[in-house]
Amino acid sequence: MAQMYFYYSAMNAGKSTTLLQSSFNYRERGMTPIIFTAAIDDRFGKGKVSSRIGLQEDAELFNSKDDLYQILINFSNAGKIDCVLIDECQFLTKEQVYQLTEVVDKLDIPVLCYGLRTDFLGELFEGSRYLLSWADKLVELKTICHCGRKANMVIRQDEAGNAIADGNQVEIGGNDLYLSVCRAHYKEALGR
Repeated sequence: MAQMYFYYSAMNAGKSTTLLQSSFNYRERGMTPIIFTAAIDDRFGKGKVSSRIGLQEDAELFNSKDDLYQILINFSNAGKIDCVLIDECQFLTKEQVYQLTEVVDKLDIPVLCYGLRTDFLGELFEGSRYLLSWADKLVELKTICHCGRKANMVIRQDEAGNAIADGNQVEIGGNDLYLSVCRAHYKEALGR
């Protein structure tokens, strides 16, 4: 019986690497995974999932208006799908997370979602909120703060490396813009 998984972490924990390894494992066994990534995140090119260690694979794009259940029915009608892999799942809407539960429950296809749990203000992303609520399995991927503790928060930085305490929830960037830290260093950086 298929299940929905939510693999979450702060930045730089290897979420995309883990997704690409899962895709490889399915393909190695002669199975067909389908990968989606958020259209908003084009750091590595449109329709690409890339890891910092150099792995990369093509992906279908999703945006907030897409009906993922219908898209996956169409893919399924065109050929067997053994697994759905979603990168940058924090950008899913509530409705899209529900659509993915329908893929699991009605189409019996496992869905593995990879993304951030919280933004730079410590607030849940919409997609993450509903994945935490509705996923069958929650898996935290761990990374470490510069002090050696588990990093579970993300700081957005300006050009000088100072923590930013306000702004839009979404600003696409990598190590130049964000830093994963433990909660204590997050509070210290924001003066809390």
